[in-house]
Order: sequence, then C-alpha cells, then structure tokens
Amino acid sequence: MLERFHVPEDIAVRVNQEDMRATLVDIFTKLGMPKNDADQSADVLMYADIRGVESHGVSNMMRAYVAGFQEGTINPNPKTRIVREAAAVCTIDSDQGLGLVVGPQAMNEAIERADKYGIGSVSVTNGRHFGAAGYHAAMALEKDMIGIAMTTGGVTVVPTHGAERLVGLNPIAIAAPTRNEPPFIFDASMSSVAGNKITLAKRLGVKAMPGWIAQSDGTPLMDETDIPEDYMILPLGGTREVGSHKGYSLAVMIEILSGVLSGGAAGPHRRAGASHHFVAYKIDAFTDVDGFKDDLDQYMKSLTESKPAPGHDRVTYAGLPEHEEEKERLENGIPYHPEVIDWFRSISAELELPARL
Repeated sequence: MLERFHVPEDIAVRVNQEDMRATLVDIFTKLGMPKNDADQSADVLMYADIRGVESHGVSNMMRAYVAGFQEGTINPNPKTRIVREAAAVCTIDSDQGLGLVVGPQAMNEAIERADKYGIGSVSVTNGRHFGAAGYHAAMALEKDMIGIAMTTGGVTVVPTHGAERLVGLNPIAIAAPTRNEPPFIFDASMSSVAGNKITLAKRLGVKAMPGWIAQSDGTPLMDETDIPEDYMILPLGGTREVGSHKGYSLAVMIEILSGVLSGGAAGPHRRAGASHHFVAYKIDAFTDVDGFKDDLDQYMKSLTESKPAPGHDRVTYAGLPEHEEEKERLENGIPYHPEVIDWFRSISAELELPARL
C-alpha cells in the first residue's frame, strides 16, 4: 500500500495483534456471533492489518460491521444454503451473513470441489462485505491450488465518459503458490483507488491524487486536491487516455461474475446486498505441482532481481511487500491511528466489554 496511507510513526499506537484479535472476538460475540464465527471474522481482519492492508482492516471496517449488526442489516447467525449446483459449481444464499464468515465457507466449498473435479467455482448471493479479497484467494495456497476471489463493492464508480455512479468498486484477488519465494497474491479493486482508502486519506489528511476521483458532473480531477464532499471514484486507469475503459470493463466483468451469475443482479439494480465469486484450480489437474512452483519461483525471482528504473531501489510483485510487512508487524506490533484506538475503547465501553487496548 502507498506510504501516504500509512499512519505516521510519530503518532501511531502500536498494538500487539493478539490484543486486537481478542478485542474483535469480544465485540463480534457480544453482537450475537457464535464464537467460531467471531474467531473467523477476526482472522480475516487481522490478515489485512498484519499485511499492511489498512483499507480492509479494523480501522475502517469494524465501524461498518458494528453498525450493520446494530441496525439489523447483517445477520450474526446466518443459515447459509446451496440453492443451485452442478458437479464443480454451486450458488450459495448467504442469508445476509457477514462475508468474513461466509466467504471462507464458500472458498472451502470451491476448494473441495476442485479437489474432486480439478476446478471448483462458487457464487454467493444475498451477502455482506467480505473483507480483504486476498484472504479468501490465499486459502487455496496450502492445498496447492490457485485461488480467485471477487466481490461487488459499493456502487461509487463512474463509467468512463459517464456522470453517474453505476459501477461497483469490485475487487478481485488471485493467489498462486510458490516454493521458496513469497506467494503471488494480487488483490485490488477495479477502481482508480479503493473506496476505503478515501476514508483513510480523510483520516490522515491526505489529498486525492490526480485521476482518483471525478467531480459531481463526471469531470476527472487531474490535479492533487482536497477530497470534496461530493465526488465519484474513477475506474482503474483514471481517464480514457490512460486506460480507464479497461478498468471500467473489468469492474463490469466482476458485476457479471459475482452479481448477475449468482442471481443478485448488478450495479444499482442489485437485489440482495453483496455478491461474491470464488474459484479454485487444482494445479496437479493441469500440470505437475513441483514444476509449477519451481517455474513460478524462477519468474518471481527474475522480477525482483531485474534492473529498477531511475529513482527506485528495486522491483517487487504482488504479495511481496505485504509478506515483508507481515514480518515487521508481527515483531513490532500493528500501527493504528489514535482515533481508531479511541473508537475501540469507546465501543468496548458501550458494549460493556473488557478494555484490552
């Protein structure tokens, strides 16, 4: 994640991941979640924070989840069910369950079907936010599989040349296993900037970069600027001249695979909250697993050992910086903004929970 989204070290409050995890479990169980589901939800959120993906960690998401439980828009104890299936594929009705719980269940279903058929694909409808897409995709790695996870995000993106919010933020993640190098884990929204990063930017007092957002009439803002109250997020690429039609179309693709394919519809026409899509590929159904890992190791290493451009000290790949960040944060604690810690103390007091932070 860009340095501008990180909490400045001089104000950061470092928290041991175990203390934050315990706080999350306390809150989720108090709001009606079974203990196992609370543990699973905490695991997804801590995956994001430990790897430096603050946009999808506790700083942004817990407020939304708590509000969802309190307002009744998130079901703390859903009765999920398969509503349609055929061999390697199925569709699951999430019963308004939090995607932090239902997402891993669906990914496990895809993995089980891939183990039997070589590939498994699961759509989820009637869902709620599922956290960092990379968590779900990475579940396939320990099974020597390639994992894909995608979801319909908030409809805050303007189409290329458009002036209305009609497309979701729509992240997708792809994870592939390696042998010795850190695994390849790509996780990104199909917008120019993740919606949650706008929230982070506001908290940190960071300006919007050129090509992130459009003003209310759809005109892209191409100068660094304060984030206005009324804005729309641009597709990945920002403007047509630098490829926003590609990001726009990829976002629509995810609307189709996640929303329309699951029966949940797309964009502003969505009928039942978020929709997700998960795929697992069993590598040895396609090729030799050891050979795959060796080949991917070779390629990842060739990228990191390649010559960097002037002004840069190295070349990385998706998953490598997060792997390095995980090591640092497990050793030194996770840096949180003081305002985030204040919120946790406040909600813990409101729910009459022990003060752990």
